Amino acid sequence: MYRHSLRQRVAIAFALCVAVLSVVWGFAFLAAIRLSEDRVLTQQLQVAAQSYPVMPANLRGYDTVAGLPESLRAWAQTNPAEGIYEFEAEELHVAVIKTANEPQQAFVVFDVAGIEAASSEDWWLLLVISGVVGTLGVLGFGLGVLVMRRAVSPVTQLAKAVADIDTEQLSMDDYKRIDSGRFGDDEVGVLAATIEKTLERISAFVARERYFTSSASHELRTPITVITGALELLEQSELSAADINTLDRVRRATLDMQTTIEMFLCLARETDDGLYGEQFFVLPLVSKAIELQRHLLSRKMVDVEIDHLANPRVCGHPQAFAIAVNNLVRNAFEHTLAGQGPVTIRIAEHELLVTNQLSSAADEQHSPTAASSHGYGLGLGIVQRLCERNGWSFSLLADEARVVARLSW
Repeated sequence: MYRHSLRQRVAIAFALCVAVLSVVWGFAFLAAIRLSEDRVLTQQLQVAAQSYPVMPANLRGYDTVAGLPESLRAWAQTNPAEGIYEFEAEELHVAVIKTANEPQQAFVVFDVAGIEAASSEDWWLLLVISGVVGTLGVLGFGLGVLVMRRAVSPVTQLAKAVADIDTEQLSMDDYKRIDSGRFGDDEVGVLAATIEKTLERISAFVARERYFTSSASHELRTPITVITGALELLEQSELSAADINTLDRVRRATLDMQTTIEMFLCLARETDDGLYGEQFFVLPLVSKAIELQRHLLSRKMVDVEIDHLANPRVCGHPQAFAIAVNNLVRNAFEHTLAGQGPVTIRIAEHELLVTNQLSSAADEQHSPTAASSHGYGLGLGIVQRLCERNGWSFSLLADEARVVARLSW
C-alpha cells in the first residue's frame, strides 16, 4: 500500500535523488577547496622551512618600474591596467595598483617558485579529481536508478502480471493474477483494477461462448437431423408431383439451415482442437459444394465448368474451407440468371476462382474492379471472416460482364 500517488512518488524520488547528489557534490567541492588551501600553505611553509633561519621574501612591493625584477620592467613600461597578472615562465604573480598619493603605479610581486605544484603533480591531482568525479557520477547514477526503480516498481509488477497471461488461451482464473488489491488506490491501482475487471468479464464471456458452442452444436443439429430423417421417410412413400416439389423445397431449406448453423458455429468457436493446422485437398470440397448447390441451376439451363489446373493442398480448418467454398458456389449459382453462363470454377496451385457471367458480352474487354461483398449475399462477409481466421485471402472483382470471387492461400 502506498500513501502517495505514482506522480507524487516519482516527484519525491527525483527530488530526493537531486538533493542527495547536490549535498554530495557540495561536500566534494568544499573538500577540494580546503585541500587546495592546505596544499598552498603547506608548500609555502616547506619553502620557509628549507631557507630557515633566513625567511624568504617572496612577497614584495615596488613603487617604481626601475625597482621591479629585470624580467618585468619591459612589461611594466607598457603602463598595464590595474589587476592581477601571472607570468608562468618567471613563476611570478603581479598585482598592479594605484596609490592614493602617488601618480605612478605600484606593483606587488609574489614569487611562487617552489610553492606552486609541478606540472606532473597537477596531472596527478587532475587524475584524482577525475576519479572522484567519475565515482560520484556512477554512485549518483546508481542511486537514481535505485530510487526510480522503487518508485515505478508497481508499474513493473503490473506489467509482469499482464505479460504472464496468455491471451490466446484465457482461463477463468487469469484475472486473479493481477491482484489489484496490492497496488493501493493510486493511478496504478486504478489501472490494475480496471484490467482485472476487464479480464474477469472476458474470461466469463469465453466460458459462456464455449458453453454455448458445445450446447448449441448439439441442440441446433438435433432438429436438423430429425427433419432430415423425416424427409427420407417421406421420400419412400407415394407422393404427388406437388408434394415432391414441396419436399424438395423443404430439403433445400434444411440444407441451407444446416450450412448456416455450421457456418456460425465455426465462427463462434474460440478454439477448435488444433484443426486450423490440418492439411486437406481442395478438389473434393469443391466437387461436394457443386453437388450440394446444383439444385439452384435446375431450371436455369446454366452449365458449370471446372478448370482443374492443379490439385493443391491447403493448410487450415477443412470445415471452414468447405463453408467458404459452399458460400462462393451458392452465390455464383443464385446470381446467375437463366441463359447466362457458364459458371466457371478454376482451381490453381494457390487460388480458387469462381466466375459467373452477368451478360452475354462476356468476351468483351472490361476492367474488373473490387466489389463489396454486401451486394452478393451475407455469406461472402462470413467468407471474409473465415479467411482472416485461417490466414487466407478473399477478394471479389466485378465488372459489367462477370463477377469473380477469388480465394487464395
